[in-house]
Amino acid sequence: MEGLLGLLRVHVHRGVNLAIRDMRSSDPYVVIKMGKQKLKTRVVKKNLNPLWNDDLTLSITEPILPVKLAVYDKDTFSRDDKMGDVELDIGPILEAVKMDLHDLPSGTIITKIQANRQNCFAEESCIMWMDNQVVQNMFLRLRNVECGEVEVQLQWIKINGSKGDKGSLPYIK
Repeated sequence: MEGLLGLLRVHVHRGVNLAIRDMRSSDPYVVIKMGKQKLKTRVVKKNLNPLWNDDLTLSITEPILPVKLAVYDKDTFSRDDKMGDVELDIGPILEAVKMDLHDLPSGTIITKIQANRQNCFAEESCIMWMDNQVVQNMFLRLRNVECGEVEVQLQWIKINGSKGDKGSLPYIK
């Protein structure tokens, strides 16, 4: 694939204290968008604390595009209700990918990102070197909704022969 830097696997682990959109519960699923790519998790019926454990993989060609995550309530006879959203900056994980990390022990923390008003982190997020992979665990507070958080993990997957395989991604800001 022309211009492919690598793949970003988004492991959508679970939702916590999601908003009620049906009578007493919701049927939540997650949609992840980046540029023209759009991926969905499965629907978990009648659950405000769903366990998805779904892996969704994005092809990264333009590192400046944000990853948008939105939670919806599946409805049968009407439009699905929105249950909040977040926007992720993948810049920090791409910065970590550019580093030479192969001599580090598995479990080494590369960067810590504090929760603040500019990001959607509910708590500190760590970018780590785990099993020869760069991963970032996140607890995300949903915006535009009364309550709810989503736990996800980003994992960078290097593709042999891609622009991101050289260990350096010089054109990433």
